[in-house]
Amino acid sequence: MASRRKAEELITIGMVSVNGKTVTELGIKINPNKDKVEYKGKEVKREEEKVYILLNKPIGYVTTAKDQFSRDTVLDLVKVKQRIVPVR
Repeated sequence: MASRRKAEELITIGMVSVNGKTVTELGIKINPNKDKVEYKGKEVKREEEKVYILLNKPIGYVTTAKDQFSRDTVLDLVKVKQRIVPVR
């Protein structure tokens, strides 16, 4: 990750490419869902949105994603689209 000024510098010196073409002009518009942005030949990806959930775990539930004994897990209590990872 770079600051805005550093990112501008990297673009103007030709270190960034969009869809395989080197860009040196600032202000190029991209569609992050369609365009492939690379820095030094390595794809730059958006950070995954993080979701934090605080749960007062009821008795009888275990703090795990999958239980080998088929007990109820905390994931049975929480319904969200994002992937979540239970922690203690």
